[in-house]
Amino acid sequence: MSSCKVGIQLYTLRDETSKDFEGALRKVAEAGFAGVEFAGYGGMEAGKLKELLDELGLVSIASHVGIGRLRDALDEEIAFNKTIGSRYIVCPGLGKEYRDSEQAWKETFALLETIGRKCAEQGIAFGYHNHSFEFEDQVGGETAFDALFAAAPSDAVKVELDACWAYVAGYDPVAYLGKYSGRVPLVHFKDVRRTEEGKWLTVELGTGDVNLHAIAEASAAAGVEWLIYEQDNTQNPPFVAMANSMKWIKDNGLA
Repeated sequence: MSSCKVGIQLYTLRDETSKDFEGALRKVAEAGFAGVEFAGYGGMEAGKLKELLDELGLVSIASHVGIGRLRDALDEEIAFNKTIGSRYIVCPGLGKEYRDSEQAWKETFALLETIGRKCAEQGIAFGYHNHSFEFEDQVGGETAFDALFAAAPSDAVKVELDACWAYVAGYDPVAYLGKYSGRVPLVHFKDVRRTEEGKWLTVELGTGDVNLHAIAEASAAAGVEWLIYEQDNTQNPPFVAMANSMKWIKDNGLA
């Protein structure tokens, strides 16, 4: 049994949450997940959402909030997330305009630090979630990923390591968990495999190329609080993919 708790990023279920947000949360709880990471709130008011989470025994781990809204409506997002019980707000990625040059990257680093400090002042931790481009872009002779977390202090910007996208970019997620030990409260726990055409396909846990056992062990050693299952695109219907991945999690002693 891992010391990390197991949650789900609701982006995995976006087709289902768009039809029946409350019903999707009920199925998440029935599947055995301890918490959820939001990618939108289904139009629900914060107090009502908190009541539903409490009824279902689900923790609000965090919310993914786009950088435009973080820049322009941060106080509103912080208030909403405090009401639903989130401990984290996470920037899920960056549009091209935030990263199309070294100067743009450096301005983005400063913006993320400012957002993180404002979150911290109100008792919410702020994190950044990577894709693969943060490892492909260079800033000052190092990856943009490393440059970001070197530029922003650890009390302002935490790491939400998407282990899968680090792997896709050719980097060892286990090594990165060690490198940022103590600064990585959240890990996106996902699996991928390369198709015959050379494209990457996100797949159900245990059916791809990622060494999930090593990531789970390294996460526990690094002080990670939550392993968050995410599948960007599912081959089976989303609830089937979720159930199959949760079965793998349980069969392997992680929940």
